Amino acid sequence: MHAWAQLDTWQLMTISAALGFASGLRLYAVLFIVGAAGWLGWVPLPPGLEVLAHPLVLGASGFMCAVEFFADKIPAVDTLWDAIHTLIRIPAGAVLAAGVFGDQSPAALTFAAAILGGTLAAGSHLTKSGSRAVINTSPEPFTNWAASLTEDVAVGGLLWLAFAHPAVALVVLAALVVLVIWLLPKVWRVLRRMFSRISGWFAGSAGPARP
Repeated sequence: MHAWAQLDTWQLMTISAALGFASGLRLYAVLFIVGAAGWLGWVPLPPGLEVLAHPLVLGASGFMCAVEFFADKIPAVDTLWDAIHTLIRIPAGAVLAAGVFGDQSPAALTFAAAILGGTLAAGSHLTKSGSRAVINTSPEPFTNWAASLTEDVAVGGLLWLAFAHPAVALVVLAALVVLVIWLLPKVWRVLRRMFSRISGWFAGSAGPARP
């Protein structure tokens, strides 16, 4: 029996949720960390995620992880990077979460994991991208760097907890979801005011229309 099959359903769902949430922050780091952990034999990967440990996939995810690490530290570039990855992180989070269960589990569980992973990826991604857009209005880069490094550590810590201590990871995930629910509306209200102000500037600079 595959070692992965010995885990309880709630443990598998916790790992699925962690993969989904972390993918919304650092997709390529998730791919590389999970793949490297499987390749080194630190954790047994489920059949649906074993491809992440393939050397070619590891090379690609490692390269993109390095690119993302530096892109995320550059104000404005990180905002563009986040905008592009709106179309990538959310579906990838759903696929990774579903891969925890794969073909060996009931279809309902796999589908539920995909929904959970995609939803959590969407929440963490939108909160991250919105927050970073607000932070980037500051002229100094240090706040941006601090936020980026915090996200790096959070992703690594969450993945480690999910595999090593699922019960603790479940509590941490619940707290993170509450934080996202509380923070996301506030971030987007700030962004909406910023966009309205910018639109007002452009409208004012255009001047009154000529008769």
